[in-house]
Amino acid sequence: MLFCGLRSHEVLSLRVDDIDADNQAILVNGKGNKQRVVPLTPIACTTLAGYLRCERPRHCLTDRVFVILRGIRCGSPMTRAGLRSLFRNRRQQQARLKNANAHRFRHTYGTDMARAGIGMPVLQQLMGHSDIETTLRYVSLSFEDIAEEYQQASVRVRERYQP
Repeated sequence: MLFCGLRSHEVLSLRVDDIDADNQAILVNGKGNKQRVVPLTPIACTTLAGYLRCERPRHCLTDRVFVILRGIRCGSPMTRAGLRSLFRNRRQQQARLKNANAHRFRHTYGTDMARAGIGMPVLQQLMGHSDIETTLRYVSLSFEDIAEEYQQASVRVRERYQP
């Protein structure tokens, strides 16, 4: 979720066949049954491959990627309640995750990508938004972010006008 900016329902509906390991991408079924391809970072590829190889039960009752790992429903698709419970348990176990939730991960993704310099139309596509205004709501830049980018741009402008 954090490395792809996916919505909760997009993560929960992800199927094993939606993963294209060779091209390091996933096919995402978004809102309104709109599909998009999202590239995977190397760490996301490695983590996902490790999960599929080592944690996901071999004989699942579904082709969904994320499933219940223990109990009588082991191998069944993970539910929204299960995802919320997973976040709640991790928040209790690790203080640094005290504010973590699925939607905050999506906001973090948007802000991190903007800070890294990705263009807004590209981010809009990656996040599956039909309107750029929606994408902009996911980006929260600090004054330091703005000042740093301004300084970099002003250097380029100065260089253009130096003899």
